[in-house]
Amino acid sequence: MKFTISKNVIENIISSMQPFLEKKDASVITSHIYFEVSQNHLILRSTDYEMGLESICETITDFDDGKSTVNGSNLLNIIRRLKDSDIIFEVVNNDLNIKQGRSNFKLPMYDANEYPSFPILTNLKQLDINIINLINSIKKITPSIDNNNPKFELNGALIDIKTSKINFVATDTRRLAVSNLENLSNEEIQIIIPKKAIIEIQKLFFDDATISYDETNLVISNKNMKFFTKLINGKFPDYERIIPSNLKYSFQLSKASLIESIKLITSLKPNIKISFTSNNILFESVDEDSEAQTQIDVNLNIDDTFYIAVNSKYLLDFLSTTTNENITVGFNESNLPFYLEDDKFITIIMPIILEK
Repeated sequence: MKFTISKNVIENIISSMQPFLEKKDASVITSHIYFEVSQNHLILRSTDYEMGLESICETITDFDDGKSTVNGSNLLNIIRRLKDSDIIFEVVNNDLNIKQGRSNFKLPMYDANEYPSFPILTNLKQLDINIINLINSIKKITPSIDNNNPKFELNGALIDIKTSKINFVATDTRRLAVSNLENLSNEEIQIIIPKKAIIEIQKLFFDDATISYDETNLVISNKNMKFFTKLINGKFPDYERIIPSNLKYSFQLSKASLIESIKLITSLKPNIKISFTSNNILFESVDEDSEAQTQIDVNLNIDDTFYIAVNSKYLLDFLSTTTNENITVGFNESNLPFYLEDDKFITIIMPIILEK
């Protein structure tokens, strides 16, 4: 195998492959990237068995067909230190030689024929969702996906396709985030995508792509790239029963004012208390060792005085992904979950119970 390629092109591809590599054990083949030159193309693959990425590059010259593997982390370290000009890759005596000018590097390979094959996927069903709309929807709920929960289904995001809409759902048991799109033609189904895959999808795709699935895999592909992830096999909780059907209080607030006030109060500790009256909102820290407070003057037209205590990170995660200048806040009682809404995106947050 031999080929010549631009440094910028190969660096971008190898960088995108890094999240799919085995990092802890460099002795296993999944710490390597697979290379193949065939039919005037360079094919690269990286996988940890749970998900994988294949890239096809057409901008190679001076090539000979063949296969190889190389440690992906070591390769990237070398490429980043080379100059912005063409690089020659060539297999010589079971090593991959990397040359540029007077610089030469030699890296050991594994048998390319033993590299894990990507899933053979047939009879995939296509999801009729624009990739940009998909990414915008999952971006909103990503902060609410749990980490290392014993209930594996909570370590992923649910795509819940209903008759008229598609809900994108995540929860870490302290909050529930739901974003939705109109369902144009997809059949009803629920699939759960692992958090790691959710994060990588947002990095990889920026234009048209085809989204397909079967019972165990999700595949997203375009002309030069194919991504796959195994789906989480489990039953996602009945999230709709958490969403309140009626709200005792509901009003719109300025997103900018909320962010400014929350960040000011949380400069010391993350937990805050927000009190609502008919003509102002008071933000206070709940730290016993220090005191901080600020106030927004706003006419809420409410009769009662009530409060919520909450981890400010949950509020800021919601506010950072909203698109409108104002957001809707809804409550029933101080010690019950409260409701945040921005267009087609809602978050339900469990309050902190303060001692009387």
